[in-house]
Amino acid sequence: MTYQLIDIAVAHKSAHPRLPNRVTGKVRAVLTEIRDGREQRHDLDIPVWANTSETMSEEDIDMALLVKAADILARLKSKLDQV
Repeated sequence: MTYQLIDIAVAHKSAHPRLPNRVTGKVRAVLTEIRDGREQRHDLDIPVWANTSETMSEEDIDMALLVKAADILARLKSKLDQV
C-alpha cells in the first residue's frame, strides 16, 4: 500500500473556551491510497490544537495547526505501513 498526501488545509479554528493562548481547530487532509493497483481517496478531518502568543499572526497560527496535523498524519502513515 502506498499513501500520498494530496491536500492539507485548516478547515476552521477558534480560541479555546477555557485555556488562554490556545487555539483549537480542524485540519482537512486528503490522502490517496494505492492498493492492488487501485486508487482510493480518503478525506480526513483531524482535530488539532496549538499554543499561541500575542506576537503570532493568523498565518503563524495556521502553520502551527498544520504542523500538528502533519505530525499526526506521519504517525498514522507509520502505523498503516506496519499492517
